[in-house]
Amino acid sequence: MTQPADHPLRYALANELHARPFPALDAPCFAAYLAIKPEHDAARRDRAADRAHLVDLLDRFGAAHPQPDATHFFGEIGKYTLKWESHTEFVTYTIFGNGNAVRAFDPACFDVFPKDWLRRAPGVRMTSALIRVELAEDNSEVLAKLENWFVPESVAVSHVLDESAVIAGDFRIDTAGHMRLAVFARPWTGPRRIGRIVQRLCEIETYKAMSMLGLTRARQLSAELGPIDRRLTRLVGAMTGEVSSPEATLKDLLSISAELESMAAQSSFRFGATGAYEAIVNQRIGVLREQRFEGRQTFAEFMMRRYDPAMRTVKSAERQLANMADRAIRAGDLLRTQVDVERSAQNQKLLESMDKRADLQLRLQKTVEGLSVVAISYYAVNLAAYMAYPFTDEIGVSKGLATAVLTPLVVGLVWLLVRRIRRQVEH
Repeated sequence: MTQPADHPLRYALANELHARPFPALDAPCFAAYLAIKPEHDAARRDRAADRAHLVDLLDRFGAAHPQPDATHFFGEIGKYTLKWESHTEFVTYTIFGNGNAVRAFDPACFDVFPKDWLRRAPGVRMTSALIRVELAEDNSEVLAKLENWFVPESVAVSHVLDESAVIAGDFRIDTAGHMRLAVFARPWTGPRRIGRIVQRLCEIETYKAMSMLGLTRARQLSAELGPIDRRLTRLVGAMTGEVSSPEATLKDLLSISAELESMAAQSSFRFGATGAYEAIVNQRIGVLREQRFEGRQTFAEFMMRRYDPAMRTVKSAERQLANMADRAIRAGDLLRTQVDVERSAQNQKLLESMDKRADLQLRLQKTVEGLSVVAISYYAVNLAAYMAYPFTDEIGVSKGLATAVLTPLVVGLVWLLVRRIRRQVEH
């Protein structure tokens, strides 16, 4: 049977769903995790530099390179397994190794990343973590290790995935500069489930750290919005009375609107990313299906108490910025309306004065027309009289009488002529 032609991206899109498999880990084991982010403008970073940094690490172990423009890599480097992923703002490296050091969370475990290679990273460390995976048959040995490994006041512990493992962490940076996370797997827990748990812990830590960048921006924004809010309130308050200089006030409002729009443009990506990262953190915790362990706080409870207030602060700053921008726009609209009303009143007065001037001009015009009729009639009567005098002498009519008879006739003719000319001009 003949099949239709495939879309050029059909196989690439289908394979994308399977391109980032979870690691399969046998307890005991460990994971060294690193997230690197350029300090500024990370979303538009040079991704070729990220790939070159990865290739440098692979070459040290004689490992195969990823495909060109790859956004993920999973392979062997010596006796370890490396998982590399490129994200919108950062790249992550996770190295998995079998067995555990005698000392829990020994900083030497992070030495799988060469020090000189770390110094040449195209960015700064956003977070790093050491994850220790052990087998634990009962809760007593887990409790003893929790007391030794973590800060009691902030440690979060819970059963996950139908009590197939216990996870723990205190979300504090230790003296070596790493977060500490522990997984106590039950003997019957499979390697793939352990791998999924470790991967989820790495994601929770990374996206938590990334979303907290929004809190820093929110605090900066709050400090910047304070003076602007006072300026805006002062201008709006002044509008309740008669504004002495509407144009100057409108210019100030436009300046405030421009500042707020600039802040919104500079903050929109960070606030949007923070919301997305927060959703991922909550989703990753949710899929672990936590259950309380020995009365301790769970990861979800820790986030609710320590993390959610920070996210609410970010959302509050975002709303404050949007509300102030709306206030400035509404104030500008009101002031423009006030200016338009004042200009309409001025235009009305101007039209009234123009009507008065037109009426005066009309009266003056009629007066001038009357005077013109008199002047023209005067000269016309004289001309007509000079023309009529020779004939009046023959019929015995005096010049005075002839002039008296001609005057009303000539005046009437001139008046009719002037009126006809005016009508022609008006039409």
